[in-house]
Formats: sequence, C-alpha cells, structure tokens
Amino acid sequence: QWECLWTFILFCTFSLLLVWFYFWWEAHNDYSEFNWFLYNRSGEWSDGTIPILATTAAGFTYIAFLMILALCHVAVGQQLNLHWLHKIGVTVALLATIIGVISVTQMWGEEWDVVWISLQATGPFLQIGALAATTALAWLVAGQVARGEKTRFQMMVLLIYLSVLLTLYFIPLSITSPCIMERGSLKAAPAIIGHQGAPMLAPENTLLSFNRALQRNVSGLEADVTISLDGVPFLMRDRTLRRTTNVRRVFPERQYEDASLFNWTDLSSLNAGQWFLKDDPFWTVQYMSVSERWSVGNQTLCSLEQMLELAAKSKSSAVFTLRRPPPNHPHHHDWVNLTLDTVLRSGIPQRQVMWTVDSNREMVRQVAPGLQQTSVQKLPLNTLHHKDISRVLLRYNQASVQDVRLYNENNISLTLYSVNAPWLYSLLWCSGVSSVSSEAPQVLRKVHYPLWLMTPDEYCLIWISTDLISFAVVLGIFIFQNYHIIRWRMSGMRSYNPEQIMLSAAVRRSSRDVNIMKEKLIFSEVSNGVSSDEPYMENGFNYYTN
Repeated sequence: QWECLWTFILFCTFSLLLVWFYFWWEAHNDYSEFNWFLYNRSGEWSDGTIPILATTAAGFTYIAFLMILALCHVAVGQQLNLHWLHKIGVTVALLATIIGVISVTQMWGEEWDVVWISLQATGPFLQIGALAATTALAWLVAGQVARGEKTRFQMMVLLIYLSVLLTLYFIPLSITSPCIMERGSLKAAPAIIGHQGAPMLAPENTLLSFNRALQRNVSGLEADVTISLDGVPFLMRDRTLRRTTNVRRVFPERQYEDASLFNWTDLSSLNAGQWFLKDDPFWTVQYMSVSERWSVGNQTLCSLEQMLELAAKSKSSAVFTLRRPPPNHPHHHDWVNLTLDTVLRSGIPQRQVMWTVDSNREMVRQVAPGLQQTSVQKLPLNTLHHKDISRVLLRYNQASVQDVRLYNENNISLTLYSVNAPWLYSLLWCSGVSSVSSEAPQVLRKVHYPLWLMTPDEYCLIWISTDLISFAVVLGIFIFQNYHIIRWRMSGMRSYNPEQIMLSAAVRRSSRDVNIMKEKLIFSEVSNGVSSDEPYMENGFNYYTN
C-alpha cells in the first residue's frame, strides 16, 4: 500500500509538472511582461524566466523518466519500489511546483488565461497526441488484465482505462477553435501596431525603436506617455527612470523620484540606450553590427510630439496611454489639455490618433472631433455608442471570440495587446480581430497565413479516422494479449490458473520464464489436491507434481 501511494504521488507530480510546463511554454508571448512585473517588485531588472524554464525542464525530464521506469515495472509485473533518493526528488519536485503555481497565481493570476486561450490553437492536436499515448498504453493494460488473478482488480483496471479512452474519443465535441472554419470566411490579417516601437530591436519608446517598427511596415505606433515637470509629454513606461536611462549616474540622488518630477531639459540629457546594450532584455544585441550598437547606445528620451510627427510623416496611426501626474505635480489638473495641445501642435491628422484618455472626453471631442475615441475598458455596447466610442483597446485575454464577433457586428474596431507569438496572432486572425499591438512586429510580419486552418468537415474526418484507428488497435491488442484466456473460456474449462494459460505460450518465452511457470504450476496442482504420482501433460511435456 505504501508503494502504491508513492506511485500515485509520482503520477500526480507528473501531471502537475506537465500543466506547469505547458503553461510556461505558451506564456512565451508574455515573458517581457513577466520580467517587468518582477522589476516593479524588486527594483532590479533581470530575466526571471531563465531559472524558471531551466528548473521546469530539468524537473519534468526527471519525473518523466521515473514515470517511464514505473510503466516498465508494471509491464513486467513487478512492484514499483521507489528508492528513497527518488522519493526525496519527487517530493521536492511536487512542492516546488505547488509553490510556483501559488506564486504565479498571486503575482500574475491573469496569465493563467493563456492556458485556456492556447487550447483553442492546440486542442485538436493535443487530443490526437493524448489519444495516441492512451492507445499505446493498451498493451500495458491488457497485460494487467491477462495476468490479474482477481476479477475485481481486472474490472477496475479495465473500467478506468475505458473511461479515459471514451473521454478522449468524444472530447472533440467540446473543442472549439476559431481556426475551424470555412476558408472563404477568413478575413484580412490584423493590422500590426508597434507597441513601444520594436523594443526587441531597439530601446523601447525611442525614435530608433519606432523607425525600426516602421521598417517592418507596421500600421501604427503605440507608446506610454508621462508629463514632465514643465509640461512636456514624453514617452516612459515605468514610474521611475532607473531601468531605461542612466539617471543613477547623472542624478544619483534623484534616481527613485517619479519620472514626471524631472523637467524636459534634465530628461533630454539622459541616455536611453546604454541600458539596452547592458541588459540585453531580448537577447538580440549579439546580432547587431557595430554601427547598430552605436546608434542604440546614443538614444535619448523621446517626446510625444516627436513620435506624432514621425507617425504623421509615415502616415501611420498613433495610440498612447497617458499616466496622470501625482497630486504634487504642477500639471496634475491640466494634464489632458497639455496632451491635447501637443497632439494638435504636432500636425498629425486627427483621424490617425486613437485617443484613450477617458477624463474630459466630451471636451476633447468638441476641440478635436476628428480623433478616434478609444476605450481601454470593456464597456457595454450601449455605453460605447452613448460616448461615441468607435474603438476598443484591450489585453488579448479580455475579449472572447463572441466579443470579437459582437464588436464587428456593431462597427467597433477592436485592438488587442500585447500579441507577440505567431500562434496567438493566427488565432486572433481567425477570430476576426481588426488589429493587434505587438512588441515583436518583426516576428508577426513573417506570418502570411494562419498557422493552421481547417474546415469543420476536415476536422470531423480527422477526428473520426483517429478514433477508428485507435479503437481497432486497442481491440487488436486486447485480443492478442488475452487470446489464451479467450481460448480456455471458449473450450468450456472452468478451473484454471494463470500459470496453466501462460505455459501454452512457452514456445515464445525464455527457458528461465518457462521453468518459473512450471514450478508455480507444480505448487498450484499440489494445492488443488492432485495426486503426487499423477503426471500432467501440456504441450508435449510430462510433469510430475512430486
């Protein structure tokens, strides 16, 4: 019973690690967001995904190896006697995974949505893989049923296996994916907006980053805006300047101050590119030439007006989120007016600007009626129409396929952020999303068609064919493994034991296995009251129970 308990613990650890590994595999879209969360908590920049991925891969490989060994033990009829060192290893892996799950849930809980979203892209293929693995286990299960001496045990093993198998056979009925559609219904590819430019190729929110994004044919530019002490809107994502500038060296006594408490003269004197070469946040510096590194290392902070002028020159749209200055800031109350004046002064056509600030929206609409009013909240349709809002900007996990369809039917353009992985871009393409905001426009531009797309009839054919092949293989394995039991039952014999049945297959077994079965058969006949001098013949062999 103790070893059975450890077998159950091993199985639970493997299952949990499998989910944990899948989560981090699909969360690749948001690694930069995770590192940014860590920076906001610790105050120091580091790539926190590397130790997590390394330990997850090592732990999963180790536990998977133990699972394979466990299956091998079961296959040859041996009990799993787990060594105490492996018991410690399994316990450590289980506890570490549980702690990791709890930590991610508390710090980054919304990211668990990526699992359910990704299943729309991977579900059909995971079902086929799981069915193939379960079909392969039929050999092991059939062997257990053939060797089992207790009918209750045989029925329990068979019932559990058939339940899992039938679930996998019919689970496609619950699988939904926007990529299962008629090819003629596929809409145009979502427009790509460069979030902070192309931050994987150049320092975020700099002119070089925006130029790199425009070179990748993005349709728009997106940035995060803060207002300086003297009323100049400039681009900055963080609350302080420590991560993306050299403020520690230039103004060491002010490095922890809010970025909005610096005037534009001081901000212009800071370097905004050396940190990118030093931290290499996306592992791309090694691919840069000497001239490119020089350009990166000499970047300065970019103002909102400079970005808007670049967008106007390239005829691209512009979208920005505006952070209100703190209460002790001189422009705490007129922050909207300052930003609106900057937009009008830049010369960019109003129709190219997506205005996301909700404060004083009526005043903004009266002064600049051509701006595209954009909501960053998921509001009811009647509220959007009442506020004359024509665009919505949401995180990709906040809009379902039904929401996308509903927005399209009501002529509301939906933009989702941050979309960096090709699988997510393909999924949103099939869903009908009009545009996405991405930190990796150079990656998405290489996706010229959804990664996979099939009609409902094609998917149904694959589903039924896979189920039929699996059923035929499982049935064949069970018949082959239990052939001798079936033959004895059909012959009318009522009293037999497993050793007698297995001896008939002696020609396919080693002499050692045959001798073991002979000895077990002898003791079995003695226990059943057979005369000690009575010979027993089977397959041409004479046996004497004495």
